[in-house]
Amino acid sequence: MEQTLQNLIERLEQEHGLSEAGYTRLLRERCPQAAALLAKKAVEARNAVYGNAVFARGLIEISNICKNDCYYCGIRRSNQSCVRYRLTPEQILACAREGYALGFRTFVMQGGEDPWFTDARLCALIEAIKACCPDCAVTLSLGERSRESYRRLRLAGADRYLLRHETADSAHYAMLHPAEMSFDNRMRCLRDLKKLGYQVGCGFMVGAPHQTEEMLAKDLKFIERFKPDMCGVGPFIPHHATPFRDEPAGTAELTCYLLSIIRLIHPPVLLPATTALGTIDPAGREQGILAGANVVMPNLSPASVRKDYELYDNKLHSGAEAAQHLDELRARMQAAGCVLLTVRGDVKQR
Repeated sequence: MEQTLQNLIERLEQEHGLSEAGYTRLLRERCPQAAALLAKKAVEARNAVYGNAVFARGLIEISNICKNDCYYCGIRRSNQSCVRYRLTPEQILACAREGYALGFRTFVMQGGEDPWFTDARLCALIEAIKACCPDCAVTLSLGERSRESYRRLRLAGADRYLLRHETADSAHYAMLHPAEMSFDNRMRCLRDLKKLGYQVGCGFMVGAPHQTEEMLAKDLKFIERFKPDMCGVGPFIPHHATPFRDEPAGTAELTCYLLSIIRLIHPPVLLPATTALGTIDPAGREQGILAGANVVMPNLSPASVRKDYELYDNKLHSGAEAAQHLDELRARMQAAGCVLLTVRGDVKQR
Protein backbone atom coordinates (compact mmCIF):
# COMPACT_ATOMS: atom_id res chain seq x y z
CA MET A 1 0.00 0.00 0.00
CA GLU A 2 1.36 3.42 -0.97
CA GLN A 3 2.15 5.86 1.82
CA THR A 4 -0.25 8.40 0.26
CA LEU A 5 -3.15 5.98 0.60
CA GLN A 6 -2.24 5.26 4.22
CA ASN A 7 -2.08 9.01 4.87
CA LEU A 8 -5.57 9.44 3.40
CA ILE A 9 -6.95 6.70 5.67
CA GLU A 10 -5.32 8.23 8.74
CA ARG A 11 -6.65 11.68 7.84
CA LEU A 12 -10.15 10.22 7.40
CA GLU A 13 -9.91 8.57 10.82
CA GLN A 14 -8.83 11.81 12.48
CA GLU A 15 -10.91 14.40 10.59
CA HIS A 16 -13.96 12.28 9.59
CA GLY A 17 -13.87 13.66 6.07
CA LEU A 18 -11.93 14.04 2.82
CA SER A 19 -12.33 16.05 -0.36
CA GLU A 20 -14.22 14.38 -3.21
CA ALA A 21 -10.84 13.94 -4.92
CA GLY A 22 -9.55 12.23 -1.76
CA TYR A 23 -12.50 9.83 -1.67
CA THR A 24 -12.08 9.11 -5.37
CA ARG A 25 -8.43 8.26 -4.88
CA LEU A 26 -9.24 6.05 -1.90
CA LEU A 27 -11.66 4.12 -4.12
CA ARG A 28 -9.59 4.04 -7.30
CA GLU A 29 -6.39 2.86 -5.62
CA ARG A 30 -7.97 0.42 -3.18
CA CYS A 31 -6.06 -2.76 -2.44
CA PRO A 32 -6.34 -5.60 0.12
CA GLN A 33 -3.94 -3.82 2.50
CA ALA A 34 -6.01 -0.61 2.40
CA ALA A 35 -9.22 -2.60 2.95
CA ALA A 36 -7.70 -4.38 5.96
CA LEU A 37 -6.49 -1.11 7.51
CA LEU A 38 -9.86 0.60 6.93
CA ALA A 39 -11.74 -2.36 8.44
CA LYS A 40 -9.48 -2.42 11.51
CA LYS A 41 -9.98 1.30 12.12
CA ALA A 42 -13.73 1.06 11.39
CA VAL A 43 -14.23 -1.71 13.95
CA GLU A 44 -12.26 0.31 16.50
CA ALA A 45 -14.45 3.37 15.78
CA ARG A 46 -17.65 1.32 16.04
CA ASN A 47 -16.57 -0.35 19.28
CA ALA A 48 -15.65 3.01 20.80
CA VAL A 49 -19.29 4.09 20.37
CA TYR A 50 -21.32 0.85 20.66
CA GLY A 51 -18.98 -1.79 21.98
CA ASN A 52 -19.30 -5.11 20.13
CA ALA A 53 -23.12 -4.91 19.94
CA VAL A 54 -24.96 -5.73 16.72
CA PHE A 55 -28.59 -4.60 16.78
CA ALA A 56 -31.31 -6.81 15.28
CA ARG A 57 -34.37 -5.10 13.76
CA GLY A 58 -37.55 -7.00 12.95
CA LEU A 59 -38.34 -6.39 9.27
CA ILE A 60 -41.98 -6.44 8.11
CA GLU A 61 -42.36 -6.14 4.32
CA ILE A 62 -45.90 -4.77 4.25
CA SER A 63 -46.55 -4.55 0.48
CA ASN A 64 -44.80 -5.18 -2.83
CA ILE A 65 -47.24 -2.95 -4.72
CA CYS A 66 -45.46 0.16 -6.00
CA LYS A 67 -46.57 3.10 -8.12
CA ASN A 68 -42.98 3.78 -9.20
CA ASP A 69 -41.05 2.28 -12.10
CA CYS A 70 -37.41 2.47 -10.97
CA TYR A 71 -35.23 0.76 -13.55
CA TYR A 72 -33.36 -1.44 -11.05
CA CYS A 73 -36.23 -2.72 -8.87
CA GLY A 74 -38.01 -6.06 -9.13
CA ILE A 75 -41.28 -4.70 -7.71
CA ARG A 76 -41.45 -1.82 -10.24
CA ARG A 77 -44.98 -1.25 -11.54
CA SER A 78 -44.09 -2.45 -15.07
CA ASN A 79 -43.15 -5.92 -13.84
CA GLN A 80 -46.21 -7.92 -14.88
CA SER A 81 -44.75 -11.19 -13.56
CA CYS A 82 -44.50 -9.96 -9.97
CA VAL A 83 -46.92 -11.76 -7.62
CA ARG A 84 -48.39 -8.78 -5.76
CA TYR A 85 -49.49 -8.77 -2.13
CA ARG A 86 -50.47 -6.32 0.56
CA LEU A 87 -50.54 -7.26 4.24
CA THR A 88 -53.62 -6.23 6.17
CA PRO A 89 -53.19 -4.06 9.29
CA GLU A 90 -54.15 -7.13 11.33
CA GLN A 91 -51.40 -9.20 9.69
CA ILE A 92 -48.82 -6.46 10.29
CA LEU A 93 -49.84 -6.16 13.92
CA ALA A 94 -49.58 -9.95 14.31
CA CYS A 95 -46.00 -9.79 12.92
CA ALA A 96 -45.12 -7.10 15.47
CA ARG A 97 -46.65 -9.12 18.32
CA GLU A 98 -44.68 -12.20 17.28
CA GLY A 99 -41.50 -10.15 17.04
CA TYR A 100 -42.11 -8.57 20.42
CA ALA A 101 -42.46 -12.03 21.97
CA LEU A 102 -39.14 -13.00 20.33
CA GLY A 103 -37.52 -9.99 22.01
CA PHE A 104 -37.43 -7.44 19.19
CA ARG A 105 -37.77 -3.82 20.25
CA THR A 106 -37.46 -2.23 16.80
CA PHE A 107 -39.77 -2.93 13.89
CA VAL A 108 -39.06 -1.79 10.34
CA MET A 109 -42.13 -1.49 8.13
CA GLN A 110 -40.86 -1.52 4.57
CA GLY A 111 -42.79 -1.53 1.32
CA GLY A 112 -43.25 -0.20 -2.16
CA GLU A 113 -44.97 3.15 -2.61
CA ASP A 114 -48.45 1.64 -2.28
CA PRO A 115 -51.18 4.34 -2.34
CA TRP A 116 -53.49 2.15 -0.23
CA PHE A 117 -51.36 2.99 2.79
CA THR A 118 -52.78 6.46 3.40
CA ASP A 119 -51.70 8.64 6.31
CA ALA A 120 -54.83 7.67 8.23
CA ARG A 121 -54.22 3.92 7.83
CA LEU A 122 -50.52 4.18 8.65
CA CYS A 123 -51.11 6.43 11.68
CA ALA A 124 -53.66 3.98 13.08
CA LEU A 125 -51.22 1.12 12.50
CA ILE A 126 -48.30 2.92 14.18
CA GLU A 127 -50.48 3.78 17.17
CA ALA A 128 -51.66 0.16 17.44
CA ILE A 129 -48.07 -1.17 17.37
CA LYS A 130 -47.02 1.36 20.02
CA ALA A 131 -50.00 0.37 22.18
CA CYS A 132 -49.18 -3.35 22.19
CA CYS A 133 -45.38 -2.92 22.13
CA PRO A 134 -44.95 0.23 24.24
CA ASP A 135 -41.15 0.20 24.56
CA CYS A 136 -40.43 -0.40 20.89
CA ALA A 137 -39.15 1.87 18.11
CA VAL A 138 -41.06 2.02 14.83
CA THR A 139 -39.05 2.56 11.67
CA LEU A 140 -40.74 3.27 8.34
CA SER A 141 -39.26 2.69 4.88
CA LEU A 142 -42.12 3.61 2.58
CA GLY A 143 -40.57 5.96 0.06
CA GLU A 144 -41.29 9.52 -0.90
CA ARG A 145 -44.20 11.30 0.78
CA SER A 146 -45.16 14.91 1.43
CA ARG A 147 -43.78 16.85 4.38
CA GLU A 148 -47.27 16.91 5.89
CA SER A 149 -47.50 13.12 5.58
CA TYR A 150 -44.14 12.67 7.31
CA ARG A 151 -45.30 15.08 10.03
CA ARG A 152 -48.48 13.08 10.70
CA LEU A 153 -46.61 9.78 10.85
CA ARG A 154 -44.11 11.29 13.26
CA LEU A 155 -46.91 12.56 15.52
CA ALA A 156 -48.48 9.09 15.46
CA GLY A 157 -45.27 7.68 16.96
CA ALA A 158 -42.89 6.79 14.11
CA ASP A 159 -39.31 7.12 15.38
CA ARG A 160 -37.14 6.49 12.33
CA TYR A 161 -37.39 6.68 8.56
CA LEU A 162 -35.19 4.93 6.00
CA LEU A 163 -35.05 6.50 2.52
CA ARG A 164 -32.08 5.63 0.36
CA HIS A 165 -30.90 8.62 -1.62
CA GLU A 166 -29.69 6.05 -4.22
CA THR A 167 -27.05 8.43 -5.61
CA ALA A 168 -25.85 11.93 -4.78
CA ASP A 169 -25.23 12.65 -8.48
CA SER A 170 -28.33 14.10 -10.16
CA ALA A 171 -27.34 12.90 -13.65
CA HIS A 172 -26.82 9.37 -12.29
CA TYR A 173 -30.21 9.56 -10.53
CA ALA A 174 -31.82 10.24 -13.92
CA MET A 175 -30.16 7.14 -15.36
CA LEU A 176 -31.71 4.94 -12.64
CA HIS A 177 -35.25 6.39 -12.53
CA PRO A 178 -38.05 7.36 -14.92
CA ALA A 179 -38.56 11.03 -15.77
CA GLU A 180 -41.45 11.48 -13.32
CA MET A 181 -39.08 10.87 -10.40
CA SER A 182 -36.92 13.73 -9.21
CA PHE A 183 -33.51 13.89 -7.54
CA ASP A 184 -34.48 17.21 -5.99
CA ASN A 185 -37.63 15.70 -4.47
CA ARG A 186 -35.67 12.79 -2.99
CA MET A 187 -33.31 15.27 -1.32
CA ARG A 188 -36.28 17.35 -0.16
CA CYS A 189 -37.75 14.29 1.53
CA LEU A 190 -34.52 13.61 3.43
CA ARG A 191 -34.26 17.22 4.59
CA ASP A 192 -37.92 17.22 5.72
CA LEU A 193 -37.47 14.00 7.68
CA LYS A 194 -34.46 15.39 9.53
CA LYS A 195 -36.25 18.67 10.35
CA LEU A 196 -39.26 16.74 11.70
CA GLY A 197 -37.09 14.97 14.27
CA TYR A 198 -36.87 11.48 12.80
CA GLN A 199 -33.76 9.38 13.11
CA VAL A 200 -33.05 9.35 9.37
CA GLY A 201 -31.41 6.76 7.17
CA CYS A 202 -30.12 7.24 3.63
CA GLY A 203 -28.02 4.94 1.44
CA PHE A 204 -27.07 3.73 -2.01
CA MET A 205 -26.34 0.67 -4.14
CA VAL A 206 -22.73 -0.34 -4.73
CA GLY A 207 -21.99 -1.19 -8.34
CA ALA A 208 -25.22 0.34 -9.66
CA PRO A 209 -25.39 0.65 -13.46
CA HIS A 210 -23.38 3.63 -14.82
CA GLN A 211 -21.80 4.25 -11.39
CA THR A 212 -18.25 5.64 -11.33
CA GLU A 213 -15.76 6.21 -8.54
CA GLU A 214 -16.44 9.93 -8.82
CA MET A 215 -20.15 9.28 -8.22
CA LEU A 216 -19.37 7.15 -5.17
CA ALA A 217 -17.16 9.98 -3.90
CA LYS A 218 -20.18 12.29 -4.15
CA ASP A 219 -22.17 9.77 -2.10
CA LEU A 220 -19.50 9.76 0.58
CA LYS A 221 -19.35 13.57 0.63
CA PHE A 222 -23.14 13.70 0.94
CA ILE A 223 -23.02 11.32 3.91
CA GLU A 224 -20.26 13.41 5.47
CA ARG A 225 -22.42 16.56 5.23
CA PHE A 226 -25.86 15.06 5.96
CA LYS A 227 -24.67 12.91 8.90
CA PRO A 228 -27.46 10.32 8.72
CA ASP A 229 -28.40 8.32 11.79
CA MET A 230 -28.46 5.19 9.61
CA CYS A 231 -26.97 4.34 6.22
CA GLY A 232 -28.06 1.37 4.13
CA VAL A 233 -25.36 0.34 1.65
CA GLY A 234 -25.55 -2.92 -0.26
CA PRO A 235 -24.41 -4.33 -3.59
CA PHE A 236 -26.54 -3.86 -6.70
CA ILE A 237 -28.02 -7.20 -7.77
CA PRO A 238 -29.93 -7.30 -11.07
CA HIS A 239 -33.51 -8.51 -11.38
CA HIS A 240 -34.54 -10.47 -14.46
CA ALA A 241 -37.67 -8.34 -15.09
CA THR A 242 -35.97 -4.93 -15.20
CA PRO A 243 -34.08 -2.94 -17.87
CA PHE A 244 -30.86 -3.65 -15.95
CA ARG A 245 -31.27 -7.44 -16.07
CA ASP A 246 -27.96 -7.94 -17.89
CA GLU A 247 -25.88 -5.54 -15.82
CA PRO A 248 -23.14 -7.00 -13.61
CA ALA A 249 -23.77 -7.19 -9.87
CA GLY A 250 -21.83 -5.17 -7.34
CA THR A 251 -19.28 -6.91 -5.13
CA ALA A 252 -19.09 -7.72 -1.44
CA GLU A 253 -15.47 -6.52 -1.50
CA LEU A 254 -16.27 -2.94 -2.59
CA THR A 255 -19.39 -2.84 -0.39
CA CYS A 256 -17.36 -3.70 2.72
CA TYR A 257 -14.66 -1.20 1.74
CA LEU A 258 -17.35 1.52 1.62
CA LEU A 259 -18.90 0.39 4.90
CA SER A 260 -15.53 0.93 6.58
CA ILE A 261 -15.15 4.39 5.03
CA ILE A 262 -18.67 5.41 6.13
CA ARG A 263 -18.00 4.24 9.68
CA LEU A 264 -14.91 6.48 9.81
CA ILE A 265 -16.81 9.42 8.29
CA HIS A 266 -19.53 9.22 10.95
CA PRO A 267 -18.63 6.86 13.84
CA PRO A 268 -22.11 6.87 15.52
CA VAL A 269 -23.94 5.82 12.32
CA LEU A 270 -26.11 2.70 12.51
CA LEU A 271 -24.78 0.64 9.63
CA PRO A 272 -26.57 -2.50 8.40
CA ALA A 273 -24.96 -5.59 6.97
CA THR A 274 -27.73 -5.90 4.39
CA THR A 275 -29.63 -8.86 2.99
CA ALA A 276 -28.15 -8.00 -0.43
CA LEU A 277 -24.65 -8.41 1.03
CA GLY A 278 -25.65 -11.85 2.36
CA THR A 279 -27.19 -12.71 -1.02
CA ILE A 280 -24.12 -11.81 -3.07
CA ASP A 281 -21.79 -13.78 -0.76
CA PRO A 282 -22.75 -16.51 1.76
CA ALA A 283 -20.37 -14.90 4.28
CA GLY A 284 -21.30 -11.36 3.23
CA ARG A 285 -23.17 -10.45 6.39
CA GLU A 286 -20.24 -11.46 8.58
CA GLN A 287 -17.82 -9.62 6.27
CA GLY A 288 -19.96 -6.51 6.70
CA ILE A 289 -19.78 -6.77 10.49
CA LEU A 290 -16.00 -7.22 10.30
CA ALA A 291 -15.87 -4.07 8.14
CA GLY A 292 -17.67 -1.94 10.76
CA ALA A 293 -21.40 -2.61 10.33
CA ASN A 294 -23.57 -3.07 13.44
CA VAL A 295 -27.18 -3.73 12.34
CA VAL A 296 -28.97 -6.76 10.87
CA MET A 297 -32.64 -6.98 9.89
CA PRO A 298 -34.10 -10.50 10.07
CA ASN A 299 -37.49 -10.94 8.43
CA LEU A 300 -40.75 -11.04 10.42
CA SER A 301 -43.04 -11.02 7.37
CA PRO A 302 -45.40 -13.99 6.93
CA ALA A 303 -43.41 -16.84 5.37
CA SER A 304 -45.99 -17.12 2.57
CA VAL A 305 -45.08 -13.70 1.09
CA ARG A 306 -41.35 -13.38 1.75
CA LYS A 307 -40.31 -14.75 -1.63
CA ASP A 308 -42.60 -12.22 -3.38
CA TYR A 309 -40.80 -9.16 -1.98
CA GLU A 310 -38.20 -9.71 -4.68
CA LEU A 311 -36.31 -6.45 -5.18
CA TYR A 312 -33.55 -8.40 -6.95
CA ASP A 313 -32.98 -11.99 -8.04
CA ASN A 314 -32.36 -14.73 -5.45
CA LYS A 315 -33.05 -12.45 -2.46
CA LEU A 316 -32.50 -14.38 0.79
CA HIS A 317 -35.63 -14.91 2.88
CA SER A 318 -35.03 -18.05 4.95
CA GLY A 319 -32.49 -19.46 7.42
CA ALA A 320 -30.65 -16.70 9.27
CA GLU A 321 -32.74 -14.13 7.36
CA ALA A 322 -35.85 -15.27 9.23
CA ALA A 323 -36.52 -13.63 12.59
CA GLN A 324 -37.57 -17.00 13.97
CA HIS A 325 -33.97 -18.26 13.53
CA LEU A 326 -32.31 -15.80 15.89
CA ASP A 327 -30.10 -18.52 17.37
CA GLU A 328 -28.39 -19.09 14.01
CA LEU A 329 -27.93 -15.35 13.49
CA ARG A 330 -26.65 -14.97 17.04
CA ALA A 331 -24.03 -17.68 16.43
CA ARG A 332 -22.91 -16.00 13.21
CA MET A 333 -22.48 -12.66 14.95
CA GLN A 334 -20.57 -14.35 17.78
CA ALA A 335 -18.23 -15.88 15.20
CA ALA A 336 -17.60 -12.33 13.94
CA GLY A 337 -16.69 -11.23 17.48
CA CYS A 338 -19.98 -9.48 18.24
CA VAL A 339 -23.04 -9.90 20.45
CA LEU A 340 -26.52 -9.80 18.89
CA LEU A 341 -28.99 -7.58 20.76
CA THR A 342 -32.72 -7.11 20.10
CA VAL A 343 -32.99 -3.88 22.12
CA ARG A 344 -34.14 -0.57 20.55
CA GLY A 345 -30.53 0.34 19.78
CA ASP A 346 -31.01 4.05 19.22
CA VAL A 347 -28.26 6.02 17.53
CA LYS A 348 -25.76 7.49 19.96
CA GLN A 349 -25.25 11.24 19.61
CA ARG A 350 -21.78 12.77 19.70
